[in-house]
Amino acid sequence: QVQLVESGGGLVQAGDSLRLSCAVSGRTFITMGWFRQAPGKERMFIAAMTSDGRARHADSVKGRFIISRDNAENTVHLQMNSLKPDDTAVYLCAGDAHGYTMLSTVATNYDAWGQGTQVTVSS
Repeated sequence: QVQLVESGGGLVQAGDSLRLSCAVSGRTFITMGWFRQAPGKERMFIAAMTSDGRARHADSVKGRFIISRDNAENTVHLQMNSLKPDDTAVYLCAGDAHGYTMLSTVATNYDAWGQGTQVTVSS
């Protein structure tokens, strides 16, 4: 059974930091990604990393958010610094098993999703 379980969300003030984690079980994925979805908005790509360490970050979070993976633990993390109210959203991790769509920014290329963890940033 494939499972992705996010943790680490919470309520913080602008300028604070959070570190999200996603524990994966049942299989491994070539690409692990983070997306976020705010109320009334579409799901948006945040960051992705391949199992060999190649990474991509959305322009909106470059310099603030950093994705990382621990292959031995089959876990992916998202370090979020200098948080802004606009970062408020449900953050979801996702796995993509397709080698021909590595580091994809397209949500439909991902095969498995977690339930999400809420991040709320107050001003």
